[in-house]
Amino acid sequence: MSENLITSSPEVPFATPRLSSAREHLVRASAHLWRVQDRDERVLGHLRIIPDPLGLRYRAERLHLATGDFWLVGDFWRPDDAVAALRNG
Repeated sequence: MSENLITSSPEVPFATPRLSSAREHLVRASAHLWRVQDRDERVLGHLRIIPDPLGLRYRAERLHLATGDFWLVGDFWRPDDAVAALRNG
């Protein structure tokens, strides 16, 4: 018998959200985080999936380089709305 005990289940990555617009695309950064890039490959911000009792929420965030923290732009029910907040913010 093995002496190693698994204390947590492995993180299962979410599927990449589909965007209705071709103006931006998503590049996976982790199991639940994507960089939002425009056609010129500029990073507009990040899209994070947040599980919610009512369904999945899509969080728009910007990386603050000076602190290394993500700053919240907003939480949305649709990934297109979160990307639009990054595009227009």
